[in-house]
Amino acid sequence: MVNAPLSQPDGARARLLELSQARGVSLASLSDFLGRNPSYLQQFIRKGSPRRLEEEDRRKLAAFFGVAEDELRETQDKSYASSPNRDKAADWVEVPRLDLGASAGAGRLTDHEAAFDTFRFSRRWLAEQGLDGAQLSAITVAGDSMEPVLNDGDEILIDRSPRPFRDGIHVVRLGDALLVKRVAQSGAGRLALLSQNLAYPPIEVAADEVPIIGRVVWKGGRI
Repeated sequence: MVNAPLSQPDGARARLLELSQARGVSLASLSDFLGRNPSYLQQFIRKGSPRRLEEEDRRKLAAFFGVAEDELRETQDKSYASSPNRDKAADWVEVPRLDLGASAGAGRLTDHEAAFDTFRFSRRWLAEQGLDGAQLSAITVAGDSMEPVLNDGDEILIDRSPRPFRDGIHVVRLGDALLVKRVAQSGAGRLALLSQNLAYPPIEVAADEVPIIGRVVWKGGRI
């Protein structure tokens, strides 16, 4: 019986081989790093078995090599990919981090909105969250009135796209203060600004007195 020749790696398999060779790390060592048998990645690259990497394995390898997970994803898994030569930058969205804070306590005065940095989010992930095309900004939470949902120092994404109002956590401007609160309708033309921390009483205001800056759609912070 004649053994079939090993297939020439391509796509994610070729990229993984390229990364391992550039780093000078063996496929057996990488397999051990993943908690797999020593021939796991060798078989993946040379024989296409398994046909694709497990999500967790792909995540660990991407983090190890400092590359985007999509570089280790098979082309057939990229339903949003148009061609191998497409601009990779198009797969990412730059979200400005604004140099201001939204108080979750008594209120913090702000007089400018200057971007000092950016976050990069996968365009595919944003679409999965229903945020494709959203007008996003990142700001910092200050104070404890929204604990345990939002903690002091958390960074939050706010969607500033014009949308019909619905109850939820929003960033609003009350006078010169920027607040993050759970906002709910409270009768005709009235809004209630609610805190998660019950030590803070509700604030009831006229709807036309409180511009809604955006809806909070994501948070990140230290554990």
